[in-house]
Amino acid sequence: MPVQEAKSAKRRRRGGDFLAVLLLAAIVGGTGWLWWHEKHQPASSNRKGETSAQPAKVPEPHQVIPSLVLVQRQPELPVVSTDAVSSAVSTSNAPPETEPVTAEYPRPVKNLFEAQVALAQHAISPGAIDGAIGSQTRAALATFQRLQGLFPSRVLDTNTKSVLKLETPLLRDYVVTSNDLARLQPLGKTWLAKSQQSALDYETILELVAERGHAYQSLIEKLNPDVDWNNVAPGTIVKIPDVVYPEPDDKAAFVIIHLSDKYLEAFGTESNLLAHFPCSIAAKVEKRPVGELHVAVIAPNPNYTFDPAIFTDSPEAQAIGHKLVLPPGPNNPVGVAWIGLDKPGYGMHGTPGPEQIGRTESHGCFRLANWDAEYLVKLVWVGMPVYVEP
Repeated sequence: MPVQEAKSAKRRRRGGDFLAVLLLAAIVGGTGWLWWHEKHQPASSNRKGETSAQPAKVPEPHQVIPSLVLVQRQPELPVVSTDAVSSAVSTSNAPPETEPVTAEYPRPVKNLFEAQVALAQHAISPGAIDGAIGSQTRAALATFQRLQGLFPSRVLDTNTKSVLKLETPLLRDYVVTSNDLARLQPLGKTWLAKSQQSALDYETILELVAERGHAYQSLIEKLNPDVDWNNVAPGTIVKIPDVVYPEPDDKAAFVIIHLSDKYLEAFGTESNLLAHFPCSIAAKVEKRPVGELHVAVIAPNPNYTFDPAIFTDSPEAQAIGHKLVLPPGPNNPVGVAWIGLDKPGYGMHGTPGPEQIGRTESHGCFRLANWDAEYLVKLVWVGMPVYVEP
């Protein structure tokens, strides 16, 4: 036999022997264990009130947060395709199906739209609710699955449906008020025009209502097909997702920001998860800080100082040539909340475009949906550590 053929045959025999050893180990070990690569909170983290066999400790300053934890493989785990869990929201213009008024709560979710609402009710945000599977919904599902000791499949599989529950009815009525309508105003097209407004408030009632329901504007339109959004009168009743985050009992101990997956999580003193929110990160890699930072200032409903030096690629900014102060409001560049960090110019804040959250587009800050930034303000405190992971 030629030398080259002999070497190839020897390699094939070695490969076969290796596979045989793996097969024998699987038979002997039963379902076995696997090392699952984690870049999130410790697997034993639970919400306040839930028990944990091995509670994780709050990381000490400069302590490396473990990236490997041991989880048990689920032997009978059906993985459902995304097509099987898509709701009517994402596949047609018809409004999504809702439960009968006689339904009892809490109850297991039935579809992806209900799962998004249920996750949000637990302060595990799937991003703006739209009834469609996407990276932010997958990340929220994985976080919930880990909390429940399930394999993080990142889809709404059968096991997850059985434990993910709606705490309240899927939808609630929102009554449009005269105050809602009075606060609406067009948004200036330039930095100078915005600085001259009385407030950077909502432009349309649809925008206002969508933020109340943590939802895409298109979803609100589907839920309310008979509403003329160009002619909404006081007293108009519209349907929105029933999402109210749980009132926090205490402040967070620390926050972890995951750059690669574009979300942040707040934890309590026992490393129990308090909130999971998608966020946008800097477009340029060199603008993304990594390591330990701290909260330096907390400002609800802030104004915004426009500095032309930051917007070097903007002809308008260079033409203005001086700083401008923009008034507060949900359409302010930092939304309804600013949480400044001890790295100058960096912070966690809201944004006027919740549908854009989860992208790489900021100048370095961590952008959140307004409703998430508003909730995070309730959890953080000056001096609190913020760990930024690659």
